[in-house]
Order: sequence, then structure tokens, then C-alpha cells
Amino acid sequence: MEIKKSNQSSSAVYADAIKIRQAVFIGEQGIAPADELDTVTSATWHYVAYDEQQRPVATARMTPESAQTLHVQRVATLKAARGLGYARKLLRQMSVDGRQRGYQRLVLGAQVTAQSFYQQLGFEAIGAVFMEAGLRHQQMQLAL
Repeated sequence: MEIKKSNQSSSAVYADAIKIRQAVFIGEQGIAPADELDTVTSATWHYVAYDEQQRPVATARMTPESAQTLHVQRVATLKAARGLGYARKLLRQMSVDGRQRGYQRLVLGAQVTAQSFYQQLGFEAIGAVFMEAGLRHQQMQLAL
């Protein structure tokens, strides 16, 4: 497995991230393209995990929310690659990168159905459950 990252919307990494997000969020979960495909800036870093055949299989992105906090979003793994540890390794790399850049925490809005996955990585639930894109979510954080 290889992890690549980019903060450029013209990069191959970004294009691969979008393909994964379209397959998972739009294709599988029925999220409207207008809700899923938003605008980002160069402050946002897109991560993509590639399998042994160099196929993009998982993605996530993170953006600074404050001087101490990075906001993780759009964590997705292609259906055929789930359960193989790609997203877990991706989030661990994001944690390492955030810590090295001096951030103190990662936050994310987890789909409630994926909450236990994030808890296994050390994330803790905070606040009330909320609705986003028609799905129940829970705010979670991880101290770096």
C-alpha cells in the first residue's frame, strides 16, 4: 500500500480522491453531487491510499480549522477494499502529519454507522448527534 497526498485540485491524487468519493458517497449512499462535491482551497490536503496494483482505494482530506485543530472529512473506501485496513492506515498517516505540523487534535463528523471504526483509532465522541446530507453524524475528536 502507498499513501499519496496533495493540496492541488489539478493533481492526479485529487482526481483519484474525487472518483472514490463519487463511488461511495454519491453512488452507494445517494448523496446529492451538489452536497458532496464542494469547493476547497490549497489549505486542504487530500490523501489517497493505493493498493499493491497502484489502484486508488481509500481517501480522506483534512483542513486546518484553527491553529491547534485539523478537520478531517470525506473518509471513504471503495466497497471491494473495505476491511483491509486502508482507511485505518490513511488516518494514522494523517495523525502523524498533523502532529508533525504542530496541531493538537483532529476533529471529524463521523457517520453514526462508522463511529465504532473511529473509536478504535482513539477518537472520542463529543456533542449531540446531528444530520448532514440526510445521514446521522456524531462529532468526534482525537488528541494528537
